Amino acid sequence: MFKTYLKTAWRSLIKHKVNSIINITGLAIGLACSILIILYVVDELSYDRFFPGKEQIVRVNTDFNFGGREMRMAQSSDIMGPTLKKDYPQVEAYTRIYNNDGARLIKKGNEYFNEKRVASVDSTFFDVFQLPVIAGDARHALDKPGTVVVTASSAKKYFGTVDALGRRLEVKHGDSLKPFLVTAVIKDIPANSQFQFDFLFDMQDVQYNWGAATSHNFYTYLKLKKGTDYHAFEKHFPDYVRKYVLPYAARFIDVSSIGADKVNKILTYSLMPLTDVHLHSDRVLEISPGGNIQYVYIFSAVALFILLMACVNFINLTTARSGARAKEVGMRKVFGTDRKQLVFQFLLESIVMVVVAMVFALLIDFFAIPGFNQLAGKSLHFSTLFTPAFLVTIVLLPLLVGFIAGIYPAFFLSGFRPVQVLKGKLKMGGRSGKFRNGLVVFQFSISIVLIIATIVVYRQLHYIQTKNIGFVKDQVLILNETGPLGDHAEAFKNELLKMPEIKEGTFSAYLPVSNSFRGDNTYSTAPVMTSTNGFSMQNWKVDEDYISTLGMQLIKGRNFSRDFVSDSTAVVINETTAKYLGAGDPIGKYLYSTDNKGNVLKYHVIGVLKNFNYESLHSNIGPLGLFLKRSPYTASFKISTSDIAALIGRIKHVWEKFAPGMPFSYRFLDDSFNDMYQAETRAGTTSIVFSSLAIFIACLGLFGLAMFAVEQRTKEIGIRKVLGASNVGIVQLLSREFVFLVLLAFVIAAPIAWFFMHSWLQEFAFRTNIAWWIFVVAGGAALFIALVTVSFQSVKAALANPVKVLKAE
Repeated sequence: MFKTYLKTAWRSLIKHKVNSIINITGLAIGLACSILIILYVVDELSYDRFFPGKEQIVRVNTDFNFGGREMRMAQSSDIMGPTLKKDYPQVEAYTRIYNNDGARLIKKGNEYFNEKRVASVDSTFFDVFQLPVIAGDARHALDKPGTVVVTASSAKKYFGTVDALGRRLEVKHGDSLKPFLVTAVIKDIPANSQFQFDFLFDMQDVQYNWGAATSHNFYTYLKLKKGTDYHAFEKHFPDYVRKYVLPYAARFIDVSSIGADKVNKILTYSLMPLTDVHLHSDRVLEISPGGNIQYVYIFSAVALFILLMACVNFINLTTARSGARAKEVGMRKVFGTDRKQLVFQFLLESIVMVVVAMVFALLIDFFAIPGFNQLAGKSLHFSTLFTPAFLVTIVLLPLLVGFIAGIYPAFFLSGFRPVQVLKGKLKMGGRSGKFRNGLVVFQFSISIVLIIATIVVYRQLHYIQTKNIGFVKDQVLILNETGPLGDHAEAFKNELLKMPEIKEGTFSAYLPVSNSFRGDNTYSTAPVMTSTNGFSMQNWKVDEDYISTLGMQLIKGRNFSRDFVSDSTAVVINETTAKYLGAGDPIGKYLYSTDNKGNVLKYHVIGVLKNFNYESLHSNIGPLGLFLKRSPYTASFKISTSDIAALIGRIKHVWEKFAPGMPFSYRFLDDSFNDMYQAETRAGTTSIVFSSLAIFIACLGLFGLAMFAVEQRTKEIGIRKVLGASNVGIVQLLSREFVFLVLLAFVIAAPIAWFFMHSWLQEFAFRTNIAWWIFVVAGGAALFIALVTVSFQSVKAALANPVKVLKAE
């Protein structure tokens, strides 16, 4: 019996070719999108879930709110981990990760490589994070100074084999080389982890002011004992602050002015589960770029809607053509087929069609995955689809989709009464017609929402790229990791400034992009810091040419100058900082801070910069101070040339003269600026792709319905033309109903789109508005596309010879 049903289903699919092509195309696109999004979502949700005991691992986060400056950091102090382990038995183990040193230069033969995937960690790192070990004892590998654990790929790179145990890496330290003993080799850390490191150095190698309870430069992870509720453990942090932080802070701040009730509002600590970090953390100084749970929800919803739109096409076209199968149903019932058997037959037809569509969907994904990886910044593999977990999905998805798409048509078709059918009294339309129209409205509502969302996202991106952010980001060349120049940095800069294409140059530790942020400290407007005169401020170490090279605007005072020896204790502040100095001219006023030993440092204000966006436009502009200090870590040059490649070649030649054998790398400031908005750019591009696919699927269904409507009204059209109706009038007649449906979809979609996009824009401190014309364009585009789709069939019907039509009738 099942074989007969299957054969009948296949014959039905072959017989109605146009319907089948439309349905299979829509379903294949919908399934292909769903599979891609499932791959993406599973990858995003899988971050760091491969660690044994992952449910016990948490990270310590810091919230600092002082003087109106709020900072949400992923880092904590160096004493946090050891202190919590000592004082609280709930902590089974801890480890700290430090990567503020940046990249390390590692020598291989006569060549140096600039390795950025490096970190210094505690010897307890592998007690918390158990990674597969190829050679050595990882748990004791970092017990001694001068040791390093490397990944398999790094071992092959430097030693030509994974058998690197006992070998030595030569790492540049200042002007000399320091050997590090390889004490363990681990497998490469999976891509779905926040810990993208190839080299793990011992923590004892870090040069740091240890014991500074108020300096937060370490990522601290705790492994709590089984059964410990991390929310309950967080209640111990206020005691930690009172016991350890306040006594240390008393060196440079009048703690009594704060008040015990306000301490926990200024500095608070919290715990975040390891598996939540990638998608749920929005903190500064993340150990690696994170994802965004909102985009996971959005992409999942879009994929679901696209798949539903394909199902809608199947439902609409099947019920619209129900008249063609009415006699088949009638005859089957007369010969004894009950309704259950008919429902099963029609559901099987639906599932067969979806299975065929799934084959095409997998073929689409095979070619689409590389492009999707580039779009989403992923490295997904087609082979993943054939792992056991995904095979189950691939098998069950056609059954589920086939059931959803086929259940209504199955009950609708099987419900025909044989007497009415065989007597020709069956009336099509009515409730089924209204239901089909409702589904068309649903399809175009989704399409219009996606169109509006795409326009709003791209308007915000354009606003970001064209907004006057207060500095010049175009035609600024950045040379990375220029530390190897050492004492020759100034000579190198002067040599480059001889080139006519290079206008200005500067060395600094910081650039006005968020991923360059590293310096933050507390300052006050009086020698003794209190809760009323203290505030947190970013402090950047720059040279005399920094402000002019980056085109920042001084609105008061002057820049640093080589003619003023006193500028070593001067500061140039931004407008936000100037507000903390009170009313009047801030020039000549003082800011106070302390060094690591608690000595008071005094800086006189010599200039005020116009506020500029030195972080993402998601954030407001906070206090900033520029300090004169040689920091030859990054070189920036203002250039003017159309032949970038030739200029880079000449700069590289000079580099090799001053830093022979050292790696040369560069980037452009505008690229670093745009990198801050990768998530939004990807969302915009993805919106365009999915919007186009959604509209295409909606148009497929509309095309099929229009074709059916024309067939149903062939005789009417012939009579109207005989009675003098024009071709234009016929087209208008056939298009009118569909135009109304699209307009109704627009009325529904517009407020929904406005609500979601308004909420999305609230994430930006600086944002564009949602203009009225966006809705007009979106509605007009949807209406135009629908008219073009329907008009193809309408014009064809209008141009038909009425004599032949009526003769055929």
